[in-house]
Amino acid sequence: MKTDPLSFRKAERIVSQKQIDELFGSHRSQSMAAFPLRAVYIIKERQEGQQPVQILISVPKKRLHHAVDRNRTKRQIREAYRHHKQLLADTIGSQQAVDIAFIWLTDQLQPSPQIDNCVKNLLQRIARKL
Repeated sequence: MKTDPLSFRKAERIVSQKQIDELFGSHRSQSMAAFPLRAVYIIKERQEGQQPVQILISVPKKRLHHAVDRNRTKRQIREAYRHHKQLLADTIGSQQAVDIAFIWLTDQLQPSPQIDNCVKNLLQRIARKL
């Protein structure tokens, strides 16, 4: 089955509590910011059948109080990632996997082009670390 490179499937999302604990609790994880986003990521060995890149998007209620705003922001981040994920996927090795958490840092909504640039910047910087 051939997949669309601009798709964003469920297999590309971090849903396992074990993966989340490893991402935020491991001493191997690294962090970088491109305001209004922070990326926490970990580079690890790829398991059989695992996607090379998996992401988690967190927009805290502490930052954006209304669910409508949180959902809009998550949708903007997902869309930006979907358009730029090839920047990272092209540089990752066949035995490597990267888990990334995008965390929202500001109390205000941002325009989509700004979020797009931030996600692109973060993915390029992570790709350089590989």
